[in-house]
Amino acid sequence: MIPISDYVEIVQKRSARCPVILTCEHASERMPEPFRFPEDDAWLVGTHWAYDLGAAELTRELAHALGAGAVLSRFSRLLIDPNRSPAAPDLFRKVAEGRPVALNRHIAEGERDQRFSMSNAYHAAIDHALTEDAASLVLSIHSFTPVYEGTARTVELGVLFDEEERLAESLQKAFVDAGFVALLNEPYSGKFGLMYAVDRHAKQHRRRALELEVRQDLACDPAARRRKVAGLERAVAAL
Repeated sequence: MIPISDYVEIVQKRSARCPVILTCEHASERMPEPFRFPEDDAWLVGTHWAYDLGAAELTRELAHALGAGAVLSRFSRLLIDPNRSPAAPDLFRKVAEGRPVALNRHIAEGERDQRFSMSNAYHAAIDHALTEDAASLVLSIHSFTPVYEGTARTVELGVLFDEEERLAESLQKAFVDAGFVALLNEPYSGKFGLMYAVDRHAKQHRRRALELEVRQDLACDPAARRRKVAGLERAVAAL
C-alpha cells in the first residue's frame, strides 16, 4: 500500500526485520498546484535539474524487495531542494548550465512559504516514519547524470558517507561483487553537506546514514535496477 499526499509518497514497511528505511529526496519533477514550469524553463523538463531520473523507480523496487519502508518526495527540486539546508545558497536554484531558472527569478514571500511547506511535509514524513520504524540504517537514493559539463562519468554507483566509512565499504563491496563499478564518495562526497536530508534525520533519531548515487542510464534501465536490488539485498543480509 502506498499512501500519497500532495507532497509525499509513503511506502509502508512489510518486513519487521528489515534494518533499512529508504528516502528519495528528488523522486519527482511534479509541480503541485498552483505552480507550473514557466515557458522559459521548458528545457529543464525531464532533465536531472528537475529531478533524479530513475531514482523513484529504484526506491520503490528496493522497498518491495527488502520489505522496507520508504519516503519519496512529490515535487520538483527546482521548487525547493529538500536535500539542502534552509540556509543553502542553492535551496532555490537560480542557474542551471549557465542559464537562469525563470521559476526562481523572483519568489514572493507567500510563494516562498508554500515551497517551504512542501519541504517541511517531506521531512515531517521521514520523522514520523522513523518513530515507527526501528531500522538502524537510513539509506537515501539518488541518481546522477552520465555526462557532466561535457565529461563522461565511468563510475556506475557511488556510496556516499560522512561518518559511516566501514558500513559504506561493506555496501560498496556488495555492488562490486555484483559486477558494478562502485566507488566511495563519488561522484560527490557525503562530507560536504550533500547528504543533508539523510544525515539530519539519522542523527536526530540516532540511526546510521548512507546515500546511494546511481548513474541515471542504469537507474532508468529495469534490468540494471534488478541487479542493483540484488546487490543491495546481499549487503543488507550482511548488516
